[in-house]
Amino acid sequence: MLWVGLFRPGDWLLVILGLYVCAASFPWAWRVGVAEKAIVKRGGEVFSELDLARNRRIEVPGPLGLTTVVVDQRRVRVAADPGPRQYCVRQGWLTRPGEIAICAPNQVSVEIQGRQRTYDSLAY
Repeated sequence: MLWVGLFRPGDWLLVILGLYVCAASFPWAWRVGVAEKAIVKRGGEVFSELDLARNRRIEVPGPLGLTTVVVDQRRVRVAADPGPRQYCVRQGWLTRPGEIAICAPNQVSVEIQGRQRTYDSLAY
């Protein structure tokens, strides 16, 4: 670690200040807000808007059969789907705004939304 000897006291102060700014900005940069509703789409069209404050179970018809969507304790998941690989069922509970489960073979999707729109690599 020969490079450590090249640092002067002012350099160490700058490194510490930079680490502090990164650590302090982390919660601000990754805030996602509160999940309020789940949007269930069938074939690209809105099938239902589910309030996450109310526990319920709905069945969404698709080309392959019925997809079961469950809301429980302010979270939502796809409980059953007739698709062959079950990717949307394996997605598990969705709790944060912007999370989505897509059952592509049955053309059904479930997305969590909140007051603030979250941004990810797909939003740009």
